[in-house]
Amino acid sequence: MKINNVIALVTGGASGLGEAVVRDIVKAGGAAAILDTAVERGEALAGELGDRALFRKTDVTNEDNVKQAIDDAVKKFGSINAAINCAGLSSAVKTVSSKGPFPLDHFELIIKINLTGTFNVIRLAAASMAGNSPLEGGERGVIINTASIAAFDGQVGQAAYSASKAGVVGMTLPIARDLASYGIRINTIAPGIFETPMAQQLPEGVRTSLENQVPFPKRFGKPGEFSSLVLQIIENQMINGETIRIDGAIRMSAK
Repeated sequence: MKINNVIALVTGGASGLGEAVVRDIVKAGGAAAILDTAVERGEALAGELGDRALFRKTDVTNEDNVKQAIDDAVKKFGSINAAINCAGLSSAVKTVSSKGPFPLDHFELIIKINLTGTFNVIRLAAASMAGNSPLEGGERGVIINTASIAAFDGQVGQAAYSASKAGVVGMTLPIARDLASYGIRINTIAPGIFETPMAQQLPEGVRTSLENQVPFPKRFGKPGEFSSLVLQIIENQMINGETIRIDGAIRMSAK
């Protein structure tokens, strides 16, 4: 699929990795619906980008919210043919600590947002894409999820986060098989340490320690590098059912 033909939903699109994706899609001639709970940032970004962007306040775990955002995007742009899931929540809680066992409601919240929310957007976006007229090669749409290297190298305190992201990785291939007959591809990206608003809040000592764990390049990834991979996946029809690490060859230590 050519980027200038893309009409994408981007969850978490008001900042960080999602914002980079939105900007690059619009810059390349495509269009993007920004789905986020950050109203001020989302509206400002959509206003800056003009007619090729749309913002809708969206809770990815809420079926009606997501349906309405899709309906609004289709009404404005005619259809959607891409969905990039960047919305997520981090967590750092040990299974057992001096405060007692991991609070079950917090574990369930992380799973609900990172895994259930991702699947909610996938299923509803795919249902919309299934009605598209096929492009070259029979393609009707492409979906890209954001997992994390924590799906494979979870650190101390990341039980919930790692479980949620491992779930995203685990469902990628079966969903690719489910959607193949509709001409819809799905892939997942597993980023390492990246410059995001969340990462920028880390203490300098923690940032330095993380950078030193990256074989090369010894730094945090840039949102534009994540976005570049998203665009490459969109354009390359043979990439389907895959999880791709983008991490400078880091393998996270226990802590």
